Amino acid sequence: MGEYTEVATPRLITLDALRGFAVMGILAMNIVAFAMPEMAYITPRAYAGETPSDLAAWALGFILFDGKMRGLFSILFGASMLLIIDRAEASGRDPASVHYRRMAWLAVFGFCHYAFIWWGDILFLYAAVGCVAFRFRDWEARRLIIWAIGLFTLGVAIMTMAFGAQLAAVRAADTASSSTELVEAGRAIRAEYASMNEGVATELALYRGGYLPILAERLDKADSPLIMLVMNFLETLPLMMIGMALFRNGFLTGAWSRADYRRVARHWLPPGLLLTLLVTWVQWRSGFDNLVAINAFLAWAAPGRLMMTIGYAALFVLLIQRYASGTGMARVAAAGRMAFSNYIGTSIVMTSIFYGYGLGLFGSVDRMTLYLFVIGGAAAMLLWSKPWLDRFLYGPLEWLWRSLARRSLQPMRRTA
Repeated sequence: MGEYTEVATPRLITLDALRGFAVMGILAMNIVAFAMPEMAYITPRAYAGETPSDLAAWALGFILFDGKMRGLFSILFGASMLLIIDRAEASGRDPASVHYRRMAWLAVFGFCHYAFIWWGDILFLYAAVGCVAFRFRDWEARRLIIWAIGLFTLGVAIMTMAFGAQLAAVRAADTASSSTELVEAGRAIRAEYASMNEGVATELALYRGGYLPILAERLDKADSPLIMLVMNFLETLPLMMIGMALFRNGFLTGAWSRADYRRVARHWLPPGLLLTLLVTWVQWRSGFDNLVAINAFLAWAAPGRLMMTIGYAALFVLLIQRYASGTGMARVAAAGRMAFSNYIGTSIVMTSIFYGYGLGLFGSVDRMTLYLFVIGGAAAMLLWSKPWLDRFLYGPLEWLWRSLARRSLQPMRRTA
């Protein structure tokens, strides 16, 4: 490697704090996947949906958090990716080499996270999609947004047709005029989705047990990160492109006026919330049918999720601008600077609490009570991140990722 001069650049508190809010907020939905069988994340009918409190907690998560914090995380990943590319160019390094090494190691981290810690990893997905997003780094903001909306719409259309066709087949099979073949197809689809609930007992036994059976199950399904990539590509890539655009036009760096951020929030948040409420009602009206829930999760809720994600971003920026000089916001920004360590650390802590090789609480905590664990997890991030960064330049995993990507140990401890 040739030598280069590192260009000193100030931290962008807006980006850091936004990332802090996102990494804390994503736990509000991930907590269900940590603590309950997988289908419980998608529908309360599968598990822990018997009481009004359970249903209220599900609705709260679905309406306010589901996909929105992950969406914000994806947008910020695109923005941070572009920031690092710009800094690499400014310091005389090859941006492609810098970027692809970072993505390669992120993919390794992601697969290890999936295999050895928790099945819900998104880092492998981000690494793979990030390799594609790099191709759009020189596009202007308007072009990025237009293409992102087009790709996002295409993804929603594909999911709607694919899973909507299954729903239509099941509905058609219930009519007297349907052909024998259609009736059989509809029954097969219905049986397949009904069998998802039967897997709950298997998951309860698995995650209440020891570590080695859980590890064996993950390694047996080693293609899961690739399946997740295929299923989420046309949502994640557009979100990263939007992040790149919003970094380019100054939205994510706090360069817009407060009036502009308020306008964006008013424009996007109410219609997104209304669409999300409608999808929530459709699921409730169906009795939380598994097939309806899958359609809602993968297709119908997506437009509302995107709108609310943009609206949330505007509101968060307004909040950050107002309290930028406060100690509380400094702690949020520190949590964001250590988002990688906090994300993986949360997985380690929560699986240790809920899985059988830890405290063994899997499947035994109701949905509303799980929010106490979310509050505790967020508090832990706020408590430890700033004191760590007061002594060290990077979070522990950020330092390791940086050292591996640069192929040399990076300085860690702050000097006086």
